[in-house]
Amino acid sequence: MHRSRDSWFARAMHLFDRPVVSDEVWSELEELLVLADVGINTTEKLIERVRRRVVGEKIERGDQVRGVLKAEMVALLQVAGPETAENQGLPRVTLVVGVNGGGKTTSIAKLACRRKKEGKRILLAAADTFRAAAIDQLQLLGERVGVEVIAHRPGADPGAVVYDTLQAARNRQVDEVIIDTAGRLHTRTNLMEELKKIKKVVTRLDATAPHEVILVLDATTGQNGLTQARYFTGAVGVTGIFLAKLDGTARGGIVLAICDELAIPIRYVGVGEGLEDMSPFNAEAFVEALCA
Repeated sequence: MHRSRDSWFARAMHLFDRPVVSDEVWSELEELLVLADVGINTTEKLIERVRRRVVGEKIERGDQVRGVLKAEMVALLQVAGPETAENQGLPRVTLVVGVNGGGKTTSIAKLACRRKKEGKRILLAAADTFRAAAIDQLQLLGERVGVEVIAHRPGADPGAVVYDTLQAARNRQVDEVIIDTAGRLHTRTNLMEELKKIKKVVTRLDATAPHEVILVLDATTGQNGLTQARYFTGAVGVTGIFLAKLDGTARGGIVLAICDELAIPIRYVGVGEGLEDMSPFNAEAFVEALCA
């Protein structure tokens, strides 16, 4: 998190090194948070909460105000979100969505790698049949992870790929199926209808599935990610977010905006190119890293 920390959040924390927390401090804090991509609405909400506690608890020292700010940031990030369904049998089905170029396929490989290390048997579905490169990339990553990928030819029906994958998973007693999907947002209507169709195929085979719908967002896209998330949530009901490329942005405040404005929890963060460069999201650890 050093880029985001060094660019904006360290400066924001140092505002409270002053002996008196004046109106000027609050104004500067607001500017820094907006520049860090926290967003105007979330910034205003956060500062209002902090100021209310400062007045109500009669807090005067800057270091104490800093502590309140960090605590309120953690509170914003602790989103319960929609409940994920429990699978009644095998396999558990995770549907992964997101725009092309946002790190979706790589994030799927990271998830598969983590699940495999947990001792799970994994099967990947190459349901982004619109791009031959997407199928090839998933197959290559599947080989690296050591998990099988079910794929059809480019241009095939994505629903058929998903159907075949789920049938194979049942026959082989696989623990989890992770489904890659197309992400051509520039043909938004067609894409969303395709995603809905895939979801229907999954539900026909298992009424409790998909058990989780993960949206992969590129942290470097900032506020544009919020717009993407709204479209995908409306189409397939996103239950959690995998925030990719978090190490590549100097505006990590987008994490606060996502949790506040979308009420969808961050499940995982990607912090590098390696298959193990990911972590389950922890609000307290994130704030400490951001504000150290």
